Amino acid sequence: MDGRVRVSHLPGEHMAPGCTMGRRQAGGGNVMLWVMFAWETLCPAIYVDVTLTPTTYLSVVTDHVHPFMATVFPDGIGLFQQDNEPCHKAKIVLGWFEEHNNEFKVSTWPPNSPDLNPIEHLWDVLDKQVRSMETPPHNLLDLKDLLLTSWCQIPQHTFRGLVEPMPRQVKGVFAVKGGPTQY
Repeated sequence: MDGRVRVSHLPGEHMAPGCTMGRRQAGGGNVMLWVMFAWETLCPAIYVDVTLTPTTYLSVVTDHVHPFMATVFPDGIGLFQQDNEPCHKAKIVLGWFEEHNNEFKVSTWPPNSPDLNPIEHLWDVLDKQVRSMETPPHNLLDLKDLLLTSWCQIPQHTFRGLVEPMPRQVKGVFAVKGGPTQY
C-alpha cells in the first residue's frame, strides 16, 4: 500500500465533492516537542514553540531536566544523555551541568551515532501512534494535543526495552572503534 486513496467516478463526476479530497501542502506544518525518559518513567513532553537556542535550552534544563533527575535519581547516580545539537554544547549549558555534576552526570555522546540514541526509537513509536489514528489531526493544535497525549501512553516495557540493550550496544561500538555495527 502506498497510502493513496483511489476513487472511481462516472464520466462528468471527476470534480464532484464526493470524488475529490483536500490535500495538505508541504506536510501541513510541524510541532516541536522536547522529551526525555528514564528506566522508570517518561518525563512529560514539553511543547516548544520557539527555536531552541542555548538560552531557551538552558531553561528547559533548569525547569524540566533538573527536577526530573532529582526526583527519579535522588541519590545522584542518574546519567543524562543528550545528542550533539549545538544548543546542547553551548558554554552556558555545559557550565550549568558542571555546576550540578554532584546531582547527576551528563554522558558524552559521540557524533554521528543516532542509532544508539534510544530516544530516536521512541520518536518512531510516537510517529506510528499518530499515523495509526483513524482520523488524522486537522490542524497543528490537534497534532500538538495528540502528540502530548500519545507520549504519555507509551508503555513502560517499550522504553525499558530500549534502555536494556544499551550496555551491549555501546560495548559493540567500542569493539569496532566507532565503525558500523548491527545496531
